Amino acid sequence: MEHRTVDVTIVGGGPGGLSAALVLGRSCRSVVLIDSGHPRNEVTYESHGFLTRDGIKPFELREIALEQMKKYDKVTIIDDLVEDVKNEDARFKTTTRTGRIISSRKIIFATGLKEHLPMIRGLKQTYGKSVFSCPYCDGWEHRDLPLAVIGNQKDLIHYIRLIYNWSQDLLVATNGPAELKEKEKKEVAEHGIRLIETEIKEITSTDGLLKEIVFADGETINRKAAFIVNTGAEQATMLPEKLGVTLAENGAFETKEHGKTSVNGLYIIGDAAKRFTGLMGAAAEGYETGVNMNHEFVEEDWLKK
Repeated sequence: MEHRTVDVTIVGGGPGGLSAALVLGRSCRSVVLIDSGHPRNEVTYESHGFLTRDGIKPFELREIALEQMKKYDKVTIIDDLVEDVKNEDARFKTTTRTGRIISSRKIIFATGLKEHLPMIRGLKQTYGKSVFSCPYCDGWEHRDLPLAVIGNQKDLIHYIRLIYNWSQDLLVATNGPAELKEKEKKEVAEHGIRLIETEIKEITSTDGLLKEIVFADGETINRKAAFIVNTGAEQATMLPEKLGVTLAENGAFETKEHGKTSVNGLYIIGDAAKRFTGLMGAAAEGYETGVNMNHEFVEEDWLKK
């Protein structure tokens, strides 16, 4: 059984976790980053909005980061899954699925969210390929195409307005009674958007590329792509809650500045804390948290002398 004692454990190897590991490694801090290699965006062909890397494949971005990390000898990347974390004697004891145990002074959760897609036949086959959740990630590539908004929620009108920004050839399929006020339905109609509240029977596609939305009443409508209102995203891990961090009403973990939480030494960054950060936002948070954490180490160690 492998035991390690380090300054920082980072759980999650997306842009946030890797960015924190990079700045901490450059600050001569010993770091173990644990990641299972299954990011939320692994279903997509390309990642967008990351300066100098717009359009890069998700795993290619990760491989570049890992390659650049190799020169920092105090940073160790482990391909594993965290199963438990205990806060004991002012240290965090992290246990992985393979039995590794890492003891650290501080810990960062950069674990993000995981999807729970609506139960619509054919949706899973298209998600990330022609059906998306984030127009800032995939809107440009589908601008001016026949699009659909799929789903329902209280602020549906705002999401409709958002997607309309990329294409005015828009259909809204709520898969049941729409959560829209009458004046909002009128607003949608005035913008030339058709609203269909009939249940969706299935989504047809070829190689993941959307072809048709088929409704329970037999109507079939061709669309080139779609955006889901709500993917049912929830926390990828609830370990921070077990350690004493509060989960807010919106499903995000409650944090303070620099990713700090109510638990001393425990930090949460990225989508787990903000629900939405994007690649650049998560990377920036990782950098900011890493810098702040190193300042804390400097002060703590100075006072020990």
